[in-house]
Amino acid sequence: MRHFADLINALETTNKTNAKIEAIIDYLERASDEDKVWFIALFTGKRPKRNVNTNSMKEWALEITKLPFWLFQESYSSVGDLGETLSLILPPPQEKIDRTLSEWMNDIAGLKSKTDSEKKEFVLHSWNGLDYTERLIFNKLIGGSFRIGVSDKTLINALTKFSGQESSALMHSLMGKWMPDHTSFQELIAAENVNPDNSKPYPFCLAYPLEKEPEELGIPEEWMAEYKWDGIRGQIIRRNDEVFIWSRGEELVTDQFPEIVDTVKAMKGNFVLDGEILAVKDDKVLNFNELQKRLNRKTLTRKMLSDIPIQVFTYDLLELENNDLRDKPISGRRAMLEELLLNETPENIKLSTVIDFEKWEELNRVREHSRSVNSEGLMLKKKNSPYHAGRKKGDWWKWKINPFTIDAVLIYAQKGSGRRSAYYTDYTFAVKNGDNLVTIAKAYSGLTDKEIMEVSRFVTKNAIEKFGPVRTVKAELVFEIAFEGIGFSNRHKSGVALRFPRIVRWRKDKTVDEIDTLEEIKKLIQ
Repeated sequence: MRHFADLINALETTNKTNAKIEAIIDYLERASDEDKVWFIALFTGKRPKRNVNTNSMKEWALEITKLPFWLFQESYSSVGDLGETLSLILPPPQEKIDRTLSEWMNDIAGLKSKTDSEKKEFVLHSWNGLDYTERLIFNKLIGGSFRIGVSDKTLINALTKFSGQESSALMHSLMGKWMPDHTSFQELIAAENVNPDNSKPYPFCLAYPLEKEPEELGIPEEWMAEYKWDGIRGQIIRRNDEVFIWSRGEELVTDQFPEIVDTVKAMKGNFVLDGEILAVKDDKVLNFNELQKRLNRKTLTRKMLSDIPIQVFTYDLLELENNDLRDKPISGRRAMLEELLLNETPENIKLSTVIDFEKWEELNRVREHSRSVNSEGLMLKKKNSPYHAGRKKGDWWKWKINPFTIDAVLIYAQKGSGRRSAYYTDYTFAVKNGDNLVTIAKAYSGLTDKEIMEVSRFVTKNAIEKFGPVRTVKAELVFEIAFEGIGFSNRHKSGVALRFPRIVRWRKDKTVDEIDTLEEIKKLIQ
């Protein structure tokens, strides 16, 4: 655990990618193979489910420290992270427990079958044998909140540098079904026999935002254009009469789309499709908010299946009859995809529309009107491009329309976690609804460090009420909020939900009387 704690500390104290890669390599050189597997599992989201209630952990910590609950709450509000708060208030350890990461993880996973008293005994004994940093990691692991600011790309680059294996093979190996207690490090790194099942997906090919004029890409004849949809990017796999659907977030979502499964099962052959899963009704693409109503549900009622029907807009064919097509140009893959769907004509699996154009300015006019079909803009793909693993500049671009923007006032603030635990960085904004204010969005990014410090000072001086770690503040600070989409929502007080809200700028030139109204904002909904 000591080596793993050193790694986490090194990753948390730098923003430089190369430094993070070197820290990961240093850990891999010292760790056992069993610990390496658990390290990869934790960093790719394959951690055990929470087997200990965090409220129980708070109660046990208060029993040990004898702190009054109000003081714990104040401490929690100041720190902003439960695991860190518990680590700070607990007394120094009376012994030293020296165990490997894999030993800890196996015990944590084994808590599922333990009684509450056995869980308490395990946690208290562990706290008494770990220093502050080790306790913090232990608390996050056992509480199910382990998150580290390392991207998949950074992890793959570190493993590539350490092992000498190709990055695409490694990425492919880490995706799909594998569990740390049934997989060896050598199997994982060698990328052989890790995913023998039929469900194995491919690493997704991703696009960069187009931040230059399209004319700089060259002649239009070398490019194909499609609409960019706001749905769930998915790979639909049919191998040996089995069907699997993977999201871009490496989550198996097969059970959430039974109508797609039924359609693909009725098709012939073996293939892997890449496309966008969308809610489509009466030939109209619905807002993402409608699609979201179907996600992560244990059961899907007939009414929901009827009210929110699903289609897949396919734009690529990655595998056909066990032949990997990714090295072929997209123009060739597209032709094979068209032939496959022409022969099958599946009801709810459609070809994405390829937009004909001769001049970039002509395509730009299409882009500017893309919201009329509920699209976010356009995708540009070079016709001779292969299907890359991850992002590669030059071949695929997303040319999005400008986001919506509104002016809203800050009314709630909460401190962040980690390095920002001393500052208010979690903001809730409101707009006018008649003579009242109604919350419209939360946002966490968009301000400079200097502005964050200035907002924090304002919140400290102008806090009106406390609700746990949340502070109600005077409605004075106005911000411009950008977002990609908007739709009606019964889950929000305002009746609307914004898609990917973020702060564009602090409008020091505006007062609360000049913020937008809910009535005007609702007019943005198509």
